[in-house]
Amino acid sequence: MTRPKDLDPSSNPRALLGAELRHARERAALSQEALGAPLFVSGSFIGQLEAGTRRMHLEYAKHFDAVLDTGGFFARNCEALARSKYPEHFAEAAEAEAVATAIREYAPQLIPGILQTPRYARAVFRAYQPTAQEELIDERVTARLERARLLADPTTPLLWAVLDESVLRRKVGDSAVMAEALLHVASLVRNHRIIVQALPFAAGAHSSMGGAVKLMTFEDAPPLVYFEGPGTGRLDDDPATVARHKLAYDLLGASALSPAESLALLESVAEDYVHEDHP
Repeated sequence: MTRPKDLDPSSNPRALLGAELRHARERAALSQEALGAPLFVSGSFIGQLEAGTRRMHLEYAKHFDAVLDTGGFFARNCEALARSKYPEHFAEAAEAEAVATAIREYAPQLIPGILQTPRYARAVFRAYQPTAQEELIDERVTARLERARLLADPTTPLLWAVLDESVLRRKVGDSAVMAEALLHVASLVRNHRIIVQALPFAAGAHSSMGGAVKLMTFEDAPPLVYFEGPGTGRLDDDPATVARHKLAYDLLGASALSPAESLALLESVAEDYVHEDHP
């Protein structure tokens, strides 16, 4: 039989690998449920692999090659995809983010990565790894800034962020770095590219005090929720878990300032940092 050619991992690789999986599965006349059953994964998980919203792990790839008679194609390309420019705990979430139609994120401590400026991102990574070589910090900053290219499209994905007031008040870098970072977020709001709400300290206890949460929805795959902590992260597609955190996010939005009030606060705090830098 004709073998599919190996993919170029630099060009939307998961989507290409998923399309090949769907093609091979349909050619073998297997349902998503039948393909996933021996791996103890659901048909919806196979659908997420085909849609490119989940990463194909090597054990799955080897199974697909054996069942679908693809001559090692999935295993070879899966190994290529494993070489990610992102930290291991975040790689799958970053790849899902790249194909999401909507991203809703609660940030308790830092400006979300997709909204960070180069100097802000550098200050974050240097704080995380104070003894790292400069080349490693450069790589981390470059990878983070590449994620921001998602916002080059004027409409997709929809990005809605709720920023805790501590994000605005905690000085990352110096005053000039903070002023630049907050004004960058404000400019995206003023250009109607993103929605931002600030959650003030006065709001008190709220539904997401456990940490950062990112909700992602997709055109042809179930939604995902990503939880992140120091050096850790977990992607979850359990419908009950996703629904619970969607409710929590809705409650956050209800407790936060309106978008207009949030923009005013962003720009006011940024102006304070400007005055600190230039008394």
